Amino acid sequence: MSLPVVVLAGFLGAGKTTVLNQLLRSATDVRLGVVVNDFGAVGVDALLVAGWADSTVSLENGCLCCSTDDGTIDELLTRLTTARGPALDAVVIEASGVAEPSAMVRQVLASTVPGVRYGGLVVVVDAVEFETTRLRHTELDDHVAMADVVILTKTDLVPEPDVARVAARCRELNAWAPVVPAAKGRVDPRLLFDARPARQRQLALGEVVTDPADHAEHVHTLYDAVEFRSEHPLDPRAFVRFLDARPSGVFRVKGFVRFAVEGFGQRYLLQTVGAAVRFERSAWPRGSARATELVLIGAGLDEAELLRGLRACVHEGEPLDDDLAMMGVLRSTED
Repeated sequence: MSLPVVVLAGFLGAGKTTVLNQLLRSATDVRLGVVVNDFGAVGVDALLVAGWADSTVSLENGCLCCSTDDGTIDELLTRLTTARGPALDAVVIEASGVAEPSAMVRQVLASTVPGVRYGGLVVVVDAVEFETTRLRHTELDDHVAMADVVILTKTDLVPEPDVARVAARCRELNAWAPVVPAAKGRVDPRLLFDARPARQRQLALGEVVTDPADHAEHVHTLYDAVEFRSEHPLDPRAFVRFLDARPSGVFRVKGFVRFAVEGFGQRYLLQTVGAAVRFERSAWPRGSARATELVLIGAGLDEAELLRGLRACVHEGEPLDDDLAMMGVLRSTED
């Protein structure tokens, strides 16, 4: 499975350092590699162990960190992915407050490091200073427009109608990306990437947002999950239309898909992070049920409507003899 590289961007003061710290502190189920522009500007210092200068840094929770001051993105990704210890689950690149996120995205897309892939652009927006920031930085609208996920910070500091107004403006700028509220920078890391399952153990779909202990203050309690299973394969054209039209409240869709097209019987792993959609082709494990299993994660989800839309994608007749039906899937497929 390829390693997702997520770009975390936002203007100075938007709260992306807080988001990064919260991701690190709550990453109990994932092992993250973190690339930051400048250690001095990022509040991970309390998590660092001695001897970090000019090298990969080991953090207390098993994550790794390094600085873009020391080399190009490819050099740093190589350093992180070849470090000793368990494999990473994801890499987060924290862009400086003055960096152009599109430049960071281009570097990741152009990366030649084996096994890594672009995992999406996450743009942090300050709910308190939204309009002021837009006046000071007119490019904010462009950053929101290109985002795969928009994280709305400091939502605990402004009245709910103002939060709704900022969220609505972000959706006007980008109809595809979910707008995720993050009071005090708290975002469940599993909304952006997944842990690698332990050997000989397959995670149940519900585990993505379900904890053995039901603690009301845990971040995952802020989100809903809708699960879907079908023994019959899906019509790929209908399923791509469903993904394209999914509401902004759906932050993630993940799981395994079986398609009803002759010659395309492989298992397709689906991962969406906001607007970004990725399929990964693989073989069905021996003895496994060849069924479509999906979980949709978000806030304020209309479960009945989502399930209705997914059931409309089910194909119960003879396999489709039409290679072109898979074009929408293949455009987003990695081998």
